[in-house]
Parts: sequence; structure tokens; C-alpha cells
Amino acid sequence: MPIGTRWPKAAVLALAVSATLPLSLPVGAEPRHGMAMHGEPALPADFDHLPYADPSAPKGGRITYAFVGSYDSLNPFIVKGAETTARGIWDASLGNNVFEALLARNRDEAFTLYGLLAESVDVPDDRSSITFNLNPKAKFSDGQPVTPEDVIFTLELLREKGRPNYRSWYSKVKKIEKVGEHGVHMTFADGADRELPLLIGLMPILPKHATDIENFDRSTLKPLIGSGPYLMGEIKPGERFTLKRDPNYWGKDLPIKRGFDNFDEIRVDYYRNRSSMFEAFKKGLYDVNAESDPATWRNGYDFPAVADGRVVKESFETGLPKGMLGFAMNTRRPTFEDIRVRKALAALLDFEWLDKNLFFDVYKRNASYFEGSELSSIGIPVSDKEKALLAKFPDAVEPDVLDGTYRPAKSDGSGSDRNQLRAALELLKSAGYELKGNALVNTATGQPLTFEILLKDREQERVGLAYARTLARVGIKATVRTVDSAQYERRVQEFDFDMIMTSWPASLSPGNEQNFRWSSSQADVPGSYNFVGAKNAAIDALLNDILAAKKREDFVESVRAFDRVLISQHYVVPLYYLPEQWVARWTGVGHPERQSISGYTYPTWYATPAK
Repeated sequence: MPIGTRWPKAAVLALAVSATLPLSLPVGAEPRHGMAMHGEPALPADFDHLPYADPSAPKGGRITYAFVGSYDSLNPFIVKGAETTARGIWDASLGNNVFEALLARNRDEAFTLYGLLAESVDVPDDRSSITFNLNPKAKFSDGQPVTPEDVIFTLELLREKGRPNYRSWYSKVKKIEKVGEHGVHMTFADGADRELPLLIGLMPILPKHATDIENFDRSTLKPLIGSGPYLMGEIKPGERFTLKRDPNYWGKDLPIKRGFDNFDEIRVDYYRNRSSMFEAFKKGLYDVNAESDPATWRNGYDFPAVADGRVVKESFETGLPKGMLGFAMNTRRPTFEDIRVRKALAALLDFEWLDKNLFFDVYKRNASYFEGSELSSIGIPVSDKEKALLAKFPDAVEPDVLDGTYRPAKSDGSGSDRNQLRAALELLKSAGYELKGNALVNTATGQPLTFEILLKDREQERVGLAYARTLARVGIKATVRTVDSAQYERRVQEFDFDMIMTSWPASLSPGNEQNFRWSSSQADVPGSYNFVGAKNAAIDALLNDILAAKKREDFVESVRAFDRVLISQHYVVPLYYLPEQWVARWTGVGHPERQSISGYTYPTWYATPAK
């Protein structure tokens, strides 16, 4: 039923009566303190705090972050606001500071959730349903309790007006009902998507009494109410956004929150470009700077505050897959329809020259979408289990990817490797192109091979220009265009581009987010992350296999088969990754000695006496 629809009186009465009746839980369901995607939660029911948080961390002070760009919305849950929302509200990096979910993730496990707004959860073995038991102490920042009605309201609202991924996930909930005073029971169509109960657990819960339903899917700069540890403060788009600690935050003593949310104020400053932002860091105008540019990391931190110890440089290793960074080709455009053209374009990226001349030989080359983990197919011959999964799609994976010998094309580092250029030209010739003078043209249409590379900052532009120079050597004209963040996000959401430079982060438990990036169902949905426009039956089938896997070993083999198909379809020109996370910080900010397998966790950091 659509949000805002008036219920018949009989239906309201029936719902009220059913809410008072005891619910018979499915076989295998019992109240648990946590839930893991595969296996059991690592932490016991009586755990005191997460292993990478310091429960004795000092409280107080302010931390200032910085980003390039601006914001025009405070609602991160809709298409119009998802990419231009103020940072720090519902944020994978800075934390979910305003809104909270029913459960919270332990970043030290592949995919395990523990109680937050819900103090326990009931899930049957077949994962055909889930029951959340809300913590009676849970409150929104205006003092109103978090109720089952808020949970039901949120799911229905996001299913109707939320981002495409929310609509897709929550549409699988076939029935939702209140159970007793604090319970919510959800029934799914089946248990085929074994990740779905966890995704529901990570759903942000909105206050029914304080949410503007009619205008929810429109960007807004009106402060919103949540149940999280911070309140929205100063709102100045293009300049800054601040969050103030809620002194009455209900959950500060929960085990999942001990050692978190240590600052009285979180401030986010915005800058026009990375150069001006870094100059501000050198002056101490913000506290932490996550660095991704090897040249800056090597030569840029030579200012006095580093020399005298007021700023420290730190490297953090992670246990996560490195993911994929690359140039995404929009196959909705005729230019990139032919896989031979895509394969040739990928072969023309001269990584060895880039790494040596731009990046001090610091980067490593991406080959897999799950690089550096057990999920990667690189170097591993296809298993019998994978062969069975791929049997219906005999042409989906290339031979060298099947036998584990595939690697991205390697050059001599000269910037004009003749063997590399010759091999790419042979592929392009087989696709119907030939050199005429200085231009590569389609023999059937006479049209030259040309496209635009859409980029969002000068750092990307350096790489794009170098790539375009190599393409020009075989007669391909690639125009590099760098635009402001607002125009970039709009064009990407509308798939109005030929090629972009983007990333696909990876976790140890890939799942429904891969649907949002690669499934046929998302290819034509504005705002989805299926940037390349993939519509591939093998990908769709393997996505279902990944979600249905009950055992970790079956899951790993399904992901490897999926990785092989993505590699073989050549949707992306693979680029590179840093082997570590780099962060510089002023010593007025400290952090626990131990970090999680996911790397640094800003919400566990705290104020310290500055040097």
C-alpha cells in the first residue's frame, strides 16, 4: 500500500488485534544478540566493546574533516540527495551520526551485525523471515521512543521513495507486522537471498512523527531528526556543515557504541579543489587528511608541522579486498558495444609508464574486482564447482581467465610500447576498424573512433590525459573533460557519459550491492551504480548464486566465478590500487592503537593534548 494511503477501518482493527497476539517463530528462530552472513558471530552475547574501540577514550573537543565540493541536501536516502548530501549524516567513512539502523556492523568481521536499535533478532535457518526486538530505551533526538510503527513506516517509505537499491531490497519483504509492544516481524518471498535479513538490519530508521512524507524524495536543507549521537548544527552549503553531540543520546552505553562518538562537535569543511584543501590542512584548519596521491605523500608533507611532530603520517594495512579502480565504459553507447573494442581499450592503458612517471612506482595494478583476497580468481584455475555454475554460459569467461593465467596487459614502460599498440590494433581490426591517416575509422560507417572521458578533478585529469595520449598513437581521439562535482554527479546519475574514472570498493562479503552495480535490472535505472550498463545473463545468474550460498566455501567459489565473468567482459580499463591506507593527522587527534581489518575507523578517534 502506498505511503499516505488511508487504511480501511476493518484493516486497522485487524492489525491492532494481530499486534497483541503472540507470534509463532519459524523453526530454528530464537532471540540472538547478533547475526552473521555465514557461520556464527565472533563476539559473545556479553561482549563489552568492539575490539578496535577504546571504551576509556576521552570525550570532548572537536574534529574537523574536509572534502572537495559542496552539498545541497541533508537527506542521504533519495536519488536527488544521495551524491550531494552533507557528509557525516549517514556516512561509511565519518559514521552514521544522525540516523541509526536496527543493527550495527562489526568492521572486524566479514559481515556480522550486532544489536543497536534492536536489542535482539530472530532469524530461522532458512532465512525466510526475521523478527527484530527493539530496545525499549531507544529514542529519537526529540525524546520520542523508536517504535515498531517507525520501522514499518521507514520500510514502506524507502521502498516507495528511496534510492533504487532500497527499493530493490525492500520490495522482497512480502509482509511486515508489529509483534507485541517492541517487536517487528518481516516475511520474505523465500530464503533465496540470504543476505536480505542483514540488509534489513542495516536499514536506517526514520521517525514517522517527524518525516515529511509528501516531500521526502526532494532535496532539503531543513535539519532532520534521527536517533543517532549527533544533532545537525550549522548548515552552510559550499562552506561547512557541523554536527553537535546530543547530550541525551540514548545509546552511549551500549557495547556496540562504547569507545565511539568521542567528540562534542564534528565539523566538515568544503573546498573548491584538492590544492586549496591541502594548503588548509598544512595550516591546521582541519585535523585529518586521507591521502591517495603518491607524489603528495612523498614530497608534499615537508612543512614545519611535520618536521616538529605536530603532524604525523600513518599507514594502515587492511584485510579487505582492494576492489577495482578503472575507466568505466558505458556500453549503452554504440562505441563500446563490441567486446573486442573494450578489450583493446583496456590493453592500451600503459600502467608501467603511469606508475613510474606520475606515482613513484607506488601503485600496484588492478586485475581482479576482489584483488588481494580469497575471493579473487587471479592465479587460481577454475574449480569443478565454478565449472558447474558457469556451465550454462560457455562463452562468458575467456580461456586465460578460466585457467588463472590472465593478467592485464603489461608494457615496457616507454609510453609507446610497439608490441602493446600492435596487439590492440589487431583487436580493433577484427572489430571492423582500420587506420586511415591519423584516425582509426569504422570500415562499415566511415566514422572515427572517438569518445569523451568525463572526470571530476585535476588528479583524475592527469591520468586521463596520459591515457588519451596513448590512445592517440593508434588513431583514437579521446577528449578529456573535467567538470564541477554537481555537473559530474548529475551526468553520472543519468548515464550521460562515454567513459568515467570510478571505483568499485569491495568487502569480504559482497552481496546485494553487486546487484546494484552489475545486474540487468539496474542497467536502466537512473541513479544506480551500474555505470557500464551491464546486461549479462551469466552475471545475473551468479549474483543469485552468491546470495543463495549457505556455506562460506560455496560463497567464495560463487564470487570467484562472478569475478571471472566481470574480468572477461572487459567493461573496465583496470587501473591501480595502494597497498595501504595513508592518513596524516594533527596530533590534537588520536586513535586506538588497534584498528579493524577494514582499516582506520574515524568514529573511534578522539581528542588528545596537541604537541
